[in-house]
Amino acid sequence: MLIRETTFTVEVGEHGYFIGFDDDYDFPSEMPFGWRCGSATPANAVVLPTTDTGTLQMTVQLHDSPPDTEPGDGWEPAEEMSLLADTPTLHVATIGQGDFWDAWPEEEPPLDAFADGDDWVRMRLYCRVDDFEPGIGDRGERHLIQLWPAPQTPPVHPDISEADRQARADYAADTADPVDDYTAAYPYTYSDEAN
Repeated sequence: MLIRETTFTVEVGEHGYFIGFDDDYDFPSEMPFGWRCGSATPANAVVLPTTDTGTLQMTVQLHDSPPDTEPGDGWEPAEEMSLLADTPTLHVATIGQGDFWDAWPEEEPPLDAFADGDDWVRMRLYCRVDDFEPGIGDRGERHLIQLWPAPQTPPVHPDISEADRQARADYAADTADPVDDYTAAYPYTYSDEAN
């Protein structure tokens, strides 16, 4: 049964958004190229929208049991994963160029889920896009996120292509390289003689 539903607009950054039960964000060790969502930490998922930079409409639903699997026409096949709800409050943050911004609307009360501690919640993500060509601005993108208490189970995702595998490998290689050190040392000699 549906317990609570909230709909709002999110301004996404270049790398999608985080959703989950932890607000300690960092770039994930693997981006879910080929999927819409993937695990960033046990408590957070990273979601990759079609919209590069622009708005999307997000609807978040809390259920007390698994909801029906077909929300209506026009949605892409659902993806599912388990999230560890070690805090009860759901967090949403957009991912920009090296930074993260809280995306939960100020006018919406916090969405407290069912967890009291180390409980698992199942997340189902549906996406719908009017313009599938990736780009900047409004693509008519909508996400439906359904959450309900459930034991941890394996994720449900589509198969990925060879190009997606290569994108994942490239991302892993980029994040494995240490940051270049751009500092320089200049010799300085001290002289107490006035010129």
